[in-house]
Amino acid sequence: MSKLFIAGEVFHGAGSLAELKNLQGKKAFIVTGGNSMRKSGTLDKTVAFLNEAGLETFIFDGVEEDPSSATSFKGAAAMREFQPDWIIGLGGCSAIDAAKMMWVFYEYPDLDFDSLLKPFSVPVLRNKAKFVAIPSTSGTGTETTGLAVITDREKGVKYPIVSYELTPDIAIVDGEVCASMPAHITANTGLDALTHCVEAYVSNIDDNYADVLAKGGLEIVFNNLKEAVANPTNITARQNMHDASFMAGLAFNNAWLGIVHSLSHQVGALYGIPHGAANAIFLPNVIRFNAKVSKRFPELAKVIGKETAEELAQAIEGLRADVKNISSLKEFGISKEDWEKNIDYITQNALVDPCTGFNPRVPVLQDLKDIYNACYEGVVYEG
Repeated sequence: MSKLFIAGEVFHGAGSLAELKNLQGKKAFIVTGGNSMRKSGTLDKTVAFLNEAGLETFIFDGVEEDPSSATSFKGAAAMREFQPDWIIGLGGCSAIDAAKMMWVFYEYPDLDFDSLLKPFSVPVLRNKAKFVAIPSTSGTGTETTGLAVITDREKGVKYPIVSYELTPDIAIVDGEVCASMPAHITANTGLDALTHCVEAYVSNIDDNYADVLAKGGLEIVFNNLKEAVANPTNITARQNMHDASFMAGLAFNNAWLGIVHSLSHQVGALYGIPHGAANAIFLPNVIRFNAKVSKRFPELAKVIGKETAEELAQAIEGLRADVKNISSLKEFGISKEDWEKNIDYITQNALVDPCTGFNPRVPVLQDLKDIYNACYEGVVYEG
């Protein structure tokens, strides 16, 4: 027997933000990032809808890119003072992931961060509050996943905190919320969603629901990402990408991910490379690595009119170029000397990343190092 893990309620479509008017409670704690949600007017709309529902609101803003455990503790302290019964993550994945961790420490103030690193170690939540996720980017699918990625700045490591307790109670997938997203972020996050589709489909967990969602999400991304990047006010393309992101998140929430994410977590933490951009660099070469044992890539290739794993990898490289994304790690300004100094450290961290355990081909340390070096140079992995 299997269980489908999904956000408790899902509202999707342009204008679905207004569903907040129907929320029942007393206090809502809104967690958001910089100024994008304020500038676009989405934050004001959110507060107005919550006030219409009779909820008092508190705004915790300024969540940084790749949120830290320190930010989570700070937000949890503010929650304990305000005592909300609803927590709302509004914005990109950083804001929503930070809100998830604040939620944990709000309900369990004596927990330490390291105790949560082992997958599925988050204790039972919803003793004090429930969670609403409202994404403004179309990539991570965090609005329907039991995952939060938190960065240890001192160690230079990103930690995926994995627990189905973190799956939101309500997800609002409104394409209008992301209408102001810049082209480069649209491209990065869209390629992130694409990666989720591929990794979920070929993971070592078989799940019919995840398979259908992964294939559907892949098709939508290939049909809509270029348009969403080129014409950001096209709400149809925006909503389609938002839906694809949710579908991809739901797929990997039930089948999990692989070494693309293990590799990306490390270069994101150490070098600040945007997650979706890193995924798009690693994905084609990881397909080539995994195709040695997995026979599932041709099935995905057929979704976009291709036949083989190599053709799928090349199509992804083509889409990456079409949306003007970088094709190698060194293009981010990482010197050869710096790369060689850190390669063993990040490879070891990637090997023990929780996502590695779900990869269809079991890698050894040298495999990951070879993929890293190929992607640093931007060449085809031939191992």
